[in-house]
Amino acid sequence: MADASWDVVIIGAGVAGLSAARALRECDCSVLILEARDRVGGRVWTRHEPDLAAPIELGAEFIHGRVPETLELLQAAGKAALDTSGAHWSMRQGRLEQRTEDLFAQIQSALERAHVLQQPDLSFGAFLDRSVQQGLSPEARNMARTFVEGFDAADPARVSTHFVAKEWGSGGMLDDAQLRPADGYSSVLAALAGELGRDRIRLQLQTQVRQVRWKPGAVQIDAIVQDQPFQARAARAIVTLPLGVLQSQDSANFVQFIPSLDKKREALSGLASGAVLKLSLRFRRAFWERLDGGRYRDAAFFHSPGAAFPTFWAPRPLRAPLLTAWVGGPKAARLSERPPHEIVAEALASLAALFHTAPAGAFELEATYFHNWQRDPLSQGAYSYVLVGGTGARRLLAAPLEQTLFFAGEATEEDAATVPSALRSGTRAARELRQSMGMRA
Repeated sequence: MADASWDVVIIGAGVAGLSAARALRECDCSVLILEARDRVGGRVWTRHEPDLAAPIELGAEFIHGRVPETLELLQAAGKAALDTSGAHWSMRQGRLEQRTEDLFAQIQSALERAHVLQQPDLSFGAFLDRSVQQGLSPEARNMARTFVEGFDAADPARVSTHFVAKEWGSGGMLDDAQLRPADGYSSVLAALAGELGRDRIRLQLQTQVRQVRWKPGAVQIDAIVQDQPFQARAARAIVTLPLGVLQSQDSANFVQFIPSLDKKREALSGLASGAVLKLSLRFRRAFWERLDGGRYRDAAFFHSPGAAFPTFWAPRPLRAPLLTAWVGGPKAARLSERPPHEIVAEALASLAALFHTAPAGAFELEATYFHNWQRDPLSQGAYSYVLVGGTGARRLLAAPLEQTLFFAGEATEEDAATVPSALRSGTRAARELRQSMGMRA
């Protein structure tokens, strides 16, 4: 199979690729989007069950703060952003207690008092080991380790304290409202894909890119479609491959660049692809709302730091018999190597320990849903974080090569807001590309 030449080829139809295509729809250029999966969205993947009030998010779920890019797309789709606020319950000495003190504020204050951004970078784990000097309580230190693993999907021994301090700083996205799209992130995808305009933009799914041969002003893509060879040519390309795929050199889904991306080695060595396991557990009824006289009815999150799955959340403000089990970082990386039935068993054991006072048979589990992003060859991880000494790596990864290869994806943006970062990166890469063609951004 051979295809005609295009002005632009976009590799990947995740949020970044769709955002880039959307930003190019007004220019007088032809665009081909190549996607290996049989769907758009990449690490955004919403499942809708007809008899369930809440969507099941196998990938991204939350909107951290009032992010204009995401909210505008939701508005275009006629959907709302729902506030997820509610009570947090934590396991302490074998009993669930409602969290009242703000441990996160303690951690923010400790980072500020230490002036870490004015000091040489070190791992966040090393910072916490020294944090007694900053007055951090043992409980706050434990919470910080759990949070950097869970929220950032990071290894405390490897993640940059500079990165953590910037992301967790006062007034940042973590101090703002935590939202979720009313009908799931599929609404965002619908708005993006619905605005592409197919007269000059072609989307081709189930196309596995194998080689990208490039030189200034020319790109040739060699791919496989339905076990048949496929070739496309373009003047420029936007690469939106996940960080784990870009870093991979020996997997069956390795994408070979000829010549190789030597100028990206420093950037790729300064970033890591974090691990996450996220399971949606569906029950006959929302059993936790009935326990202990209904004391957990307005719960948003349940925390049990020592468990295999230390965090569970309900789909607030929606009411549905659904709990999401979550673990990130090194624990998730190790657990993801185990068979699916063992992963589910660990999640259920963590839930049983959390609600150990529940009567026998209270759970009435109906189904479990999850996707192992670490074992997925097209993602090879959940989302990125910055390693010690890796300040500036995202910016280096984003830099165009010879005004021919442009780079987008959540790993190329300075913030760590995943979906908004991917949206912004696609728009930015498209703007850089248009400028290279002498067009107005």
